[in-house]
Amino acid sequence: RAQRRIALITSRYRQRGGTMKLVKHLLDAKGRNVISISADASVFDAIKMMADESIGSLVVLDENGGLAGIVTERDYARKVIVKGRSSRDTRVADIMTTDVLTTSCEHTVKSCMEIMTEKKLRHLPVVEDGRVVAMVSIGDLVQAIIADQQEEIEHLEQYISG
Repeated sequence: RAQRRIALITSRYRQRGGTMKLVKHLLDAKGRNVISISADASVFDAIKMMADESIGSLVVLDENGGLAGIVTERDYARKVIVKGRSSRDTRVADIMTTDVLTTSCEHTVKSCMEIMTEKKLRHLPVVEDGRVVAMVSIGDLVQAIIADQQEEIEHLEQYISG
């Protein structure tokens, strides 16, 4: 009986808008800053930019501002360091991932988490109208899910306590 009551409360909570947040809600809190680099830049410049910004990936934009790829710390480790290449002499284009999975502002945080977990990704560009408008990380998604669950717990506690 208690489980039915909790299910009913949870259902009502979700009907009132307490559903899993959309990417746009996450971005409203996080911001929509896109840090990008050109494919012709050196890997050294990309890694320096990531270090300066305390981020693990950069969006690579083409000359028209469209998404050309993504370059990550993982790309650097696997395609430069391990292969004995020089980060100053290697271009971003030589190591970036060009087959990039993306999301939109209308996808749920949960669906992004599922994609990133299944594909073993840490970063997902957010694209709207053909333009990269933001980047979400696995950490951003985990924080959003925890916040959503905490909100649901608080609603349940309020109901139980009267």
